[in-house]
Amino acid sequence: MSYIVDRRLNGKNKSTVNRTRFLRRYKKHIKQAVSDAVNKRSITDLEHGESVSIPTKDISEPRFSHKKGGKREMVHPGNKDFVSGDRIRRPQGQGGSGSGEGEASNSGEGMDEFVFQITQDEFLEFLFEDLELPNLVKRQLAGIESFKMKRAGVVSTGNPSKINVIRSLRQATGRRVAFGASTKRRLREKEAELQAELEKDPILKDQSKVALLEEEVARLKRKVMSIPFIDDIDLRYNLHIKVPQPTSKAVMFCLMDVSGSMNQSMKDTAKRFFILLYLFLKRNYEKIEVVFIRHHTSAKEVDEQEFFYSRETGGTIVSSALKLMKEIMEDRYPANEWNIYGAQASDGDNWNDDSPLCKKLLVDDILPLVQYYSYIEINPRRHQALWREYETVAQEHGEVFAMQQIMDQSDIYPVFRELFQKRTTA
Repeated sequence: MSYIVDRRLNGKNKSTVNRTRFLRRYKKHIKQAVSDAVNKRSITDLEHGESVSIPTKDISEPRFSHKKGGKREMVHPGNKDFVSGDRIRRPQGQGGSGSGEGEASNSGEGMDEFVFQITQDEFLEFLFEDLELPNLVKRQLAGIESFKMKRAGVVSTGNPSKINVIRSLRQATGRRVAFGASTKRRLREKEAELQAELEKDPILKDQSKVALLEEEVARLKRKVMSIPFIDDIDLRYNLHIKVPQPTSKAVMFCLMDVSGSMNQSMKDTAKRFFILLYLFLKRNYEKIEVVFIRHHTSAKEVDEQEFFYSRETGGTIVSSALKLMKEIMEDRYPANEWNIYGAQASDGDNWNDDSPLCKKLLVDDILPLVQYYSYIEINPRRHQALWREYETVAQEHGEVFAMQQIMDQSDIYPVFRELFQKRTTA
């Protein structure tokens, strides 16, 4: 049996195995650092690594040492003030007599920190851990690009590295039993005849017959021993075949409000949320398409660059984005072939007569076809009319519709995790 030990180095002579164990041990600290980094970084700087600090008290190891113990009596020279049985009072004072400036404190706790760097891949791995697109199902094979090796029994020819030892020995045992059974039976018969002949009285013993029997027994033993323990025809090999993996085709619609009521801080918050979503999709799913829609009084499908960096603005008619989403779904993404998702970000400020229309479009035309739709309201003040309309949608279609409010940038990552947290199935 062969053992393969991974001795590859992972930068600066750090063992990959040791680093993986270290990251797993201090997972709590790393996840907190990643969460803090999301809120501090610019919207274009979420793909780099991160510096993680761990308090020294959390990385200290238990130590064992030999110390004096038990009851001891000691005599110190030069004692003129105390006799046996006296109790020595603790010295009274406000602190130590060190040479440093300031006064010593009788409370508080110091802390040294151990700082290390995680890579970009490790940063994104912790960033999107335990997240998934809800209700994802396999609609259709999107090309034959991914395969999985699957065991398909055993065969008589193959690669020596895939030899099946148990099946080969079983085959060899069966062959030896089949080929040697009749010979061993004749051998036992001849040995019994020879033994009976040898046990006869020397006068009645036929020496020529004994010699023939001994010769026959020797020949049969040679024949049994000539059967090989294992032969080429006994070898069996594990067969592995390539099986195409079903790939889930999914599309995510990103709808962002860029109207005049959205100030620059709100727009930056929305962009942060959608950049998180975009990185999550591209990292975790191979067959995923993203449709970017910006809207004010009218909606327009744009590319990634324009979605995040265009400065176009105007009034607010939210239903224009939902209508465009419906048209694109009907034209390019049939629900029987695609897993359809939607994420909408807005401050909730909308024409009063347009909010009921948004609810009608969602309930009648969009939610029956999508796997999951999320609405994020970016507004530190009170909720707008659109939120109140969407609340009734959440009550009736809570399995495919979710809504959250972002008050400031520190809420982005917690809200993102809440919307796309893995759901446990009953």
